[in-house]
Amino acid sequence: MTGDVSALQLVLSGDPGLFAIVRLSLLISLSAVLFAGLIGVPVGAFIALTLFPGREGVIVVLNALMGLPPVVVGLAVFLALSRSGPLGSWGLLFTPQAMVIAQTVLVAPIIAALTRQTIEDLWVEYRDELAAMNIGPAGRVATLVWDARFSLVTALLAGFGRAAAEVGAIIVVGGNIEGFTRTMTTAIALETSKGDLPLAIGLGIVLIFIVILINALAWAARRAGERTAG
Repeated sequence: MTGDVSALQLVLSGDPGLFAIVRLSLLISLSAVLFAGLIGVPVGAFIALTLFPGREGVIVVLNALMGLPPVVVGLAVFLALSRSGPLGSWGLLFTPQAMVIAQTVLVAPIIAALTRQTIEDLWVEYRDELAAMNIGPAGRVATLVWDARFSLVTALLAGFGRAAAEVGAIIVVGGNIEGFTRTMTTAIALETSKGDLPLAIGLGIVLIFIVILINALAWAARRAGERTAG
């Protein structure tokens, strides 16, 4: 009980150490979702609207990538950014940038797969109208992405939820360095193992609040989309 009270005090008093960790976590996760969205939305739309050999296999692989094990992604990014790796000259290992890369790799397939399904469903619905208006491939993508904007916001929020709660990949490539690469999830794991429960519980409270907020925003986006469609 004392630990719970201390945790609430840390949160309500705006403890600088706690909120520095929260700020870094949000910065990394939001950056990863931004880059993942820039990759995933066009890729998903392209797959949805294009027929090419092996398309079904690509869709199966894309759906499978949604469940990528985070530690495997972390290991792959670690090897790529290590001194002997192809990107070792960038010097990004054990930096927030490396953590953004790892989370982007994790989140991009989720956004791409959800975008593909959403755009494909809309394409079935609007195919005849778009063909009758002689709209080209780029115009089709733009039209369908705009029409699906609320659903795509939900996809982005789902990606952010995955990124915000992730620990395996970022601890491998970030190293959990205090004041530099320590995020909410890695700090919770470390502080719990050290027995510093107030900080771990405080970060857990903030993380749960963020997850609830994400789900509320996703619900609001779906309702807005339903009202617009209606």
